[in-house]
Amino acid sequence: MSVRAFGKALFRLGGIEVSRWSTAPKHTLLGLRWFPIRSVVDVGANEGQFAKWISTIFPLAQIYAFEPLPGPYAKLKAWTESRRPNATLFNVALGERATETVMNLHVNHTPSSSLLSATNTQDTLYPNSQKRSTLVVKQETLDDALDSLQPPPEPDLLVKMDVQGYEDRVIMGGQRTLSRTRACILEVILDELYVGQARFSNLVSSLGGLGLMYAGNLEQSYAGDGHVVFIDAVFVRPHLPSSPEESAS
Repeated sequence: MSVRAFGKALFRLGGIEVSRWSTAPKHTLLGLRWFPIRSVVDVGANEGQFAKWISTIFPLAQIYAFEPLPGPYAKLKAWTESRRPNATLFNVALGERATETVMNLHVNHTPSSSLLSATNTQDTLYPNSQKRSTLVVKQETLDDALDSLQPPPEPDLLVKMDVQGYEDRVIMGGQRTLSRTRACILEVILDELYVGQARFSNLVSSLGGLGLMYAGNLEQSYAGDGHVVFIDAVFVRPHLPSSPEESAS
């Protein structure tokens, strides 16, 4: 193959890769990228991994982040103070009612910490989560936490939940908030990793009752044998326009 022919072939392959990325879920957020998101509610923020990423997509959005663990919360606070002063932080867990509760801290992997107990399946799939301790944390409801703010979060709202099987309880305590939410991103566990964890079918039903329809997955994580362990599911309130082309028409 000549240098010229090789260059043309490489250009075509590059074009294919660019085309694939332009429609990849992590790039488009399954259409969410084009929504006029002005407030991001990050439930289970940990050290701010999601908040940092979503800030590159919606840089002007106000962030409301919830993280009950002291260590990750301190790192989240340090980041917001230096990079995102338009962020409001809550050092609490969220659930179906206001209370104090015991949280299971996964010492070597804090993102997998949960208000639910881990199962043997989790120990097998993720042995680095086996070192654990417990601590008492304050729990509030999503509705009460956001309703107390002045001014309240501006629409359109994007809510993300990464609460290790506790999604159904957060939804129970966030009915008013979720009923006015434009889109929701949930990490949903399919394997039995936590005792009493929320089921995907129940989450689809609960959010559907609030007008949020399942729209696909941003990502999914696999076990060594290839089966899906958990997904990052997107739920959207049907509303147009949802793309630059539609907005211009």
